[in-house]
Amino acid sequence: MPVTDVQHDLDTLTLSITADFAAPVERVWQVYADPRQLEKVWGPPTYPATVVEHDLRPGGRVTYYMTGPEGEKYAGYWLITVVDEPTGLSFDDGFADLDFNPNPDLPVSKNVYTFAAHDGGTRATYVSTFESAEGMQKVLDMGVIEGSTAAINQIDELIQ
Repeated sequence: MPVTDVQHDLDTLTLSITADFAAPVERVWQVYADPRQLEKVWGPPTYPATVVEHDLRPGGRVTYYMTGPEGEKYAGYWLITVVDEPTGLSFDDGFADLDFNPNPDLPVSKNVYTFAAHDGGTRATYVSTFESAEGMQKVLDMGVIEGSTAAINQIDELIQ
């Protein structure tokens, strides 16, 4: 299992996940740079993603929806703030309706993903920062730790 550590801190409003992959940084980067690869790992196994828009450059937007086991759809978006190919990206991640309009009732998190060479492979660090403890608690209650861990663990099979 690639995920080696998960920490959440309501005081600093952060959720941090660390994962190690037996592949070079450039290969891990491709998972996020290619929308078809991203679809295979963005949602947990029972909620596969469909990427609709994928503009991975500062000011760009990525839109997607995940489809649940009963066919229900959950949409979201990224607003890209930084792209540092192949070592990382930053984006605001939010929930949306099925037309990709932001859902103001659910929190937006600021995300920083970094990929660094480590022990012959790649160490990926995923840090999400929330605007409020209430917003962070809401996504914790929605199962973000379990869902993110399951999603990230799918990357291993894809990159081999």
